[in-house]
Amino acid sequence: MLHTHANQNDPTSHCNVGCRPFLKWTGGKQRLLSSLLPLLPKGSRLIEPFVGAGSVCLAADYMSYLINDANPVLSAVWLALQQKPNEFISKAELYFCEEYRSQSSCLDIRERFNSEPCMFGRAVMLPYLNRFGFNGLFRVNRLGKLNTPYGYPRKVPNFPTKSFALASLKLQSCLVTSGDYKAAVAQAGPSDVVYCDPPYLVVSGARKKEIPYTVSSFGSPEFYELVRICEDAVQRGAAVAISNLDCEQSRRALANWKLYELNVSSTVSGNASGRRVRGELFAVGLPRKFSVCMSLN
Repeated sequence: MLHTHANQNDPTSHCNVGCRPFLKWTGGKQRLLSSLLPLLPKGSRLIEPFVGAGSVCLAADYMSYLINDANPVLSAVWLALQQKPNEFISKAELYFCEEYRSQSSCLDIRERFNSEPCMFGRAVMLPYLNRFGFNGLFRVNRLGKLNTPYGYPRKVPNFPTKSFALASLKLQSCLVTSGDYKAAVAQAGPSDVVYCDPPYLVVSGARKKEIPYTVSSFGSPEFYELVRICEDAVQRGAAVAISNLDCEQSRRALANWKLYELNVSSTVSGNASGRRVRGELFAVGLPRKFSVCMSLN
């Protein structure tokens, strides 16, 4: 299977540098964009079933987008930016002041966040908890309650006004959904490009465990199921790309895919010495008709 972006002048391979993520997010692809974007297949619509903070969709250049996340509060942030950007931004910015730069304030707002019944209200608090909490982690307990600790910032973090505004503009061409990734992938067909960035596999014997992003777990069985569902999407005519840790399990699951090796440094550890470079796989699956067309170029 040929490299889908041999022509670097193709508009879908360009990175919109000014449109950066408005949240810090574990596993975000901002540092990999220069390597990752040229590998994304061409198409009319980009579908991201695990959108997270949206590094890829915010930087990519497609006609339209379908973005989904299993985290309902994160999806609520995307919807708030799409439907009520001015109200959302003005209310979220109120938390970015010296008054709230303390552990007691952060724990109090975290408690309010966990008990708030209104999704818009929870969305407004998420940027604060993301920037004032530890390294941008979103970690929940078995009850689904956020338990990320205070991050002790040395000064009040900058409020990402420009990033929010640019994301709001981008969202006018997006359909935002929340829930299981399968429903998003099921909508993929000809001219669609699916990019999946699921929770990464945990290597046996590794010191770090998966960060509980939602109550549901995502291990090897779930990853194999994801690959199977994505292969069905390829059969329907969609082009699909999947990111994951470069390990034996992922290579086995993606044995029939075109694989690219990428390297990225981890930013989760509180200790700089613990932030090691890890290998990632970027797998691409193209429908037969697409592959034949590319082989003639």
